[in-house]
Amino acid sequence: MIGAWHIHGHAIVSADDKIAGPDGLTPASLRNQADWRRFQQALDEAAVTVLGRLGHEANPNLKRRNRLVLSSSARRVERRADAWWWNPADVPLETALEQAAPAGGIVAVPGGRQVFDLFLALGFDEFHLARALSVRVPGGIPLFSGISETRPAEALLVARGLVAGKTEVIDSKAKVTFTRWHREPGGGATA
Repeated sequence: MIGAWHIHGHAIVSADDKIAGPDGLTPASLRNQADWRRFQQALDEAAVTVLGRLGHEANPNLKRRNRLVLSSSARRVERRADAWWWNPADVPLETALEQAAPAGGIVAVPGGRQVFDLFLALGFDEFHLARALSVRVPGGIPLFSGISETRPAEALLVARGLVAGKTEVIDSKAKVTFTRWHREPGGGATA
């Protein structure tokens, strides 16, 4: 928890921990309706959604959700017509959230990788991880920079103090599972 905000990451990954293809786009094979419905409900419940500029530009904000867009082109925290824009090199997260979601609440973090890396370091309270077990994305972009063949996403979440809840199958035909990782009360992050 950072101030009055609970930080929740959201991702669907391939069996080899990828969130996008080599082109930076989410492949159709990683799109799943059961996961999409769960994800959309989570975004509806969030006080603010934090994502990178490319994700913001690629996904129109049709529901007009409150967004905070990470970008090195922003000066500190700016209110623009389409969203709040934040440069994390200029202003700490708590200052940005005080402007974008002053009442506190859930901060939904759907990525991309640089955004996931930043929040992995800052501390997720929860990470909602869906996995498409029958999908592989050779040469794709991993969920976190620290992922390797011997260090999957789960190992990085554990290293940052998160504990896995029960893994459930959310789409048996497509072989998609879902696990809610959470921080135990009083649990801190470790490097």
